[in-house]
Amino acid sequence: MTEPPSACLAPAPTARPALLLLHGQPGGARDWNRVIAELSDQVTAVAIDRPGWDGDSRPEDLAGNARAALAALDARGIERATIVGHSLGGAVAAWLAAEAPDRVSGLVLAAPAANRASLEWFDRWLTFPVAGPLTAAASLTGLGLALSLAPVRGWLAREAELDIAYLRTAGRSLPTGWARHAFAVEQRSLIHDLPRLEDRLSVIRAPTWVVTGSADRVVPASAPQALARPIPGAPDHARRSRAPASPAARAPPERDDPDRRRRGDRTQPAGGGRRLRGAHRPLTSRSDARIL
Repeated sequence: MTEPPSACLAPAPTARPALLLLHGQPGGARDWNRVIAELSDQVTAVAIDRPGWDGDSRPEDLAGNARAALAALDARGIERATIVGHSLGGAVAAWLAAEAPDRVSGLVLAAPAANRASLEWFDRWLTFPVAGPLTAAASLTGLGLALSLAPVRGWLAREAELDIAYLRTAGRSLPTGWARHAFAVEQRSLIHDLPRLEDRLSVIRAPTWVVTGSADRVVPASAPQALARPIPGAPDHARRSRAPASPAARAPPERDDPDRRRRGDRTQPAGGGRRLRGAHRPLTSRSDARIL
């Protein structure tokens, strides 16, 4: 019997609507702690460490990640849930919605790396023998070392509104061998599995929301529109329009915050890395996002 991945569970009864939260690459269940805290009185929220990111389990392709997500739901006794996927977790969520539609009541894809349009030349470079793994290892190690420095953590916590404890934990995990291995396996999976996922998008029937930041430097701006278009459950305007969302369609900021205007949208990688897909700012703010 397959053991479910480790998970962070909100203390909510199962009678409430269920939410399954899937992190990006790199990442972990802790990425969703603040989201769970915000929603714990409304839903049963489950955030898992996807395979390979708990330091123990074996990394998997998209199909294996979807199986692990279903195992987490089964372990909790949840028949149907809204699946929320961030970055590469969005590809896992979409795969799950296509393969197990009876288990998915809704789909939220946040800054998704879930189609070929979300890939760039550097993604393919990272799959090349020798050079790719060395580049990824250097990036993860460099970011981990930077986060090991208290001044860097303090600056990043202020600028990106992140918790110090979260940054400290990320700094310890990123340079590890298991993190490098998980990253390499998933990078190869992106190249191999995304064309297959694109062929399955049209069978997704769950209500679907694609959420993207206007200043995202990791997922190309055209990719979310291209992703939403073939999904029947996505809003009609997202499937029919090739134009970017108008300013009126964007979520307004919670308040007039001069510091936020100075910093700008923080959906780019916190460490400045170009292709660390899970290293966006955790999804807790009402910054300049748009829903497709």
